[in-house]
Amino acid sequence: MLKNLSITNYALIETLEMGPSPALNMITGETGAGKSIMLGAIGLLLGNRADTKALFDDEKKCIIEGVFEIGNYGLESYFLTEDLDYEAQCIIRREITPSGKSRAFVNDTPVKLDILKSLGKSLMDIHSQHDTLLLAAGEYQLSLIDAFANTQAVKESYLTAFKAYKKLKKAYEKLLHEARELRKEADFNQFQLEELSALQLQDGEQETLENDQEVLDNAEEIKSKINENLQLLQGDEIGVSTLLMQINQGFQQLTKYSNRFNELRERFDSVCIEVNDIAATLEDEDSKVEVDFDKLEEIRERLSKIYQLQKKHGVQTVEELMTLEKELADKAFQIGNLDEELEQLKSDTENAWQTLTKAAEQLSQKRQKSFAGFAKEITGLLVHLGMENATIEISHRKVDPIATGMDEVEILFTANKGVKPQPIRQVASGGEFSRLMFAIKYIMADKVALPTLIFDEIDTGISGEVALQMVKMMQEIAKRHQVICISHLPQVAAKGDKHYFVYKDNSAAKTMSKIRALDQEERITEIAKMIAGANPSESAVQSAMDLLR
Repeated sequence: MLKNLSITNYALIETLEMGPSPALNMITGETGAGKSIMLGAIGLLLGNRADTKALFDDEKKCIIEGVFEIGNYGLESYFLTEDLDYEAQCIIRREITPSGKSRAFVNDTPVKLDILKSLGKSLMDIHSQHDTLLLAAGEYQLSLIDAFANTQAVKESYLTAFKAYKKLKKAYEKLLHEARELRKEADFNQFQLEELSALQLQDGEQETLENDQEVLDNAEEIKSKINENLQLLQGDEIGVSTLLMQINQGFQQLTKYSNRFNELRERFDSVCIEVNDIAATLEDEDSKVEVDFDKLEEIRERLSKIYQLQKKHGVQTVEELMTLEKELADKAFQIGNLDEELEQLKSDTENAWQTLTKAAEQLSQKRQKSFAGFAKEITGLLVHLGMENATIEISHRKVDPIATGMDEVEILFTANKGVKPQPIRQVASGGEFSRLMFAIKYIMADKVALPTLIFDEIDTGISGEVALQMVKMMQEIAKRHQVICISHLPQVAAKGDKHYFVYKDNSAAKTMSKIRALDQEERITEIAKMIAGANPSESAVQSAMDLLR
């Protein structure tokens, strides 16, 4: 429940603080005094989007903070899931800067708005004029039936089955589409695969073939140059080897005269060995180089096929062609196994559908069993609220399974005897809507286990005995929940455990909305004014005292 609410620099509020009773709280005040502004601030705590236009002072930060007692509501797992610090007293804060930046905190931990929204659904239920539109929505009406029938466990089982079916159906349809596309391309892909496979491509072969082609193209020139160099190295008269032998003999003579020439001779021996090795390698290379026009033609032909395929497929290397070949082979393999895979997926999808429809039927039966009880309880409450001839019926039809099940429901209503019930949006007046919504909130209060309920002028369009019956029901709710009621009726306002008065203060340069808790004497005066106007008579004061008594 809400233990304390503080608002700073919001709309017409400079500063405001209230600590509502854990039971029934009444808030009254003139139209436009700022009651709806308070609800707007509470809405920000529950995750509504902020607007910098709502700042009282454009140069200061707006801060709204609520302290909630949550120890008895089993929210520990939620805080653990969202990685938030759990405290029995939970502090929620919203800040809006003049620049428009909005921040939210739960127990001083920054959070996103969707966290506030999901947490807020477990803390408060706010009735507003918007609820009259909401009540006419089929999805909201179905959620009421679910809450009344306590379908949570069955609905979760259904949703699990629904997600499993949708996942399998999506996979089957995707594979079916891929199969159609693959079969369209099958013949062409097979032709391309055979064309690539016929070459038996190997890693790095293009570079090897291009090198071999270069050698064969210039074989005669290469052999000529090799022989020329061999002649220079090994010629009997002017060959380098002959000259080196002569130099070596000279070194042998020098070493006889001095050991200083030994190192030079050893270095020279190394040169001789290297030159002889080069000569031997050249001879070996000469033996490898052939003038082979047939082989050259084979290489040219293979390279031509490789180049053609590279151009055809828009690639640059043999490796890319090999990758393409593998992809085409995979597609061919897929086509070969598609029928079996499709049949298996189809079977799995059909089984999932059977599971889904069974779960949908269980959920539907549980809902349908609650229709009569729901209608009876609402009708009984409406009788207490002055609608003796009211009738509630639940219209139901089955539809194809969706996320919420296979049920489409609509609450039918009539306030008049002998008149066939019609959809709420077509027949309910403002006052009837208010009473109907209140009856629903009364029943649902325990079903959804909300700590705090806020009623914003839910007594609009009613008066007299009906208003007294409504506030008695509020008192019943307040035995188990915290209730905050914004009212314009004196007979309702008088029954609160705590009474707050919202008013405008025009003493400063800028009008401000303020709130204060009324003591007993102030309550008598305020309720008397609600009965008779700004200057209540003695009888109005006495009536106020009677109501409070």
